[in-house]
Amino acid sequence: MSDRISVLAKIEGAILRFTKPDYMDSKEKIDDFLVNKPPQKPVKGIFKSRDFNGMQVFTFGDENAENTILFVHGGAYINEINYQHLLYCRLMSRKLNAYVLAPVYPLAPQHSAMETFDVMTGLYEKLTARNNLILMGDSAGGGFVHSFCQYLKIIGLRQPDLTVTFSPWVDISMSGKYDSENDPILGEIGLKEIGKSWAGKLATDDCRVSPLFGDNSGLPKSVIFAGTNEIFCSDIEKYVDNLRNDGVDVKFIKGNGMFHIYPLFPIPEARKAFKEIKKEITN
Repeated sequence: MSDRISVLAKIEGAILRFTKPDYMDSKEKIDDFLVNKPPQKPVKGIFKSRDFNGMQVFTFGDENAENTILFVHGGAYINEINYQHLLYCRLMSRKLNAYVLAPVYPLAPQHSAMETFDVMTGLYEKLTARNNLILMGDSAGGGFVHSFCQYLKIIGLRQPDLTVTFSPWVDISMSGKYDSENDPILGEIGLKEIGKSWAGKLATDDCRVSPLFGDNSGLPKSVIFAGTNEIFCSDIEKYVDNLRNDGVDVKFIKGNGMFHIYPLFPIPEARKAFKEIKKEITN
């Protein structure tokens, strides 16, 4: 990525800072949010979805497409899939010759990680006969992708052919040192409490919720994006080192001055990121 930040990226960053959820920086407000968050409901929208064992799954593109992408959405494990995710999935189906599935998986605080692992494993197993199977995710969804690949080794299912993640949340225990000032989206205080809720009965440093602490040997090639201005950047750098030390082929693309999950936004830097993804998937 160029060191020069586009005007659109600067504008987007300012908008994100203005709309940052107040519970990210307040223990009182995140506690209130987790206590009073309404139960999950099916996500309504203009895009096609179907039921899989009680889980809503949005689908895009031709089922017989050359590539299959299972996209795990972000939202700190508490927020539903949104139109930003769905539009990106539609874009991938059209530009990457892909059949894209985006599950509306169980979220905290009503649900926790292992419940989601169970239903996602069932969906993933249905896809394992396909060639060119790619696991993708942003933020919490990206962290889930990396933990899930570690978990697949334990249960004996085949690995995907490639993983692509944007700003993966690889340590929900938030055990590092963080500077929340530069991140216009996330905050350490809120993330720590959300992490506890998502972990449920697991410790927050269990690799099933924090892949930073897991074994990556035998995992597929990974392409990881992160912005230097996001709170997760230092943890992602550690995880990339872990992947390399465990013998995994990983391409790490760091966006200078970029914010959390920047490849999903309508900015020039995201278009460059998409070209990188296309090169990995279609070449």
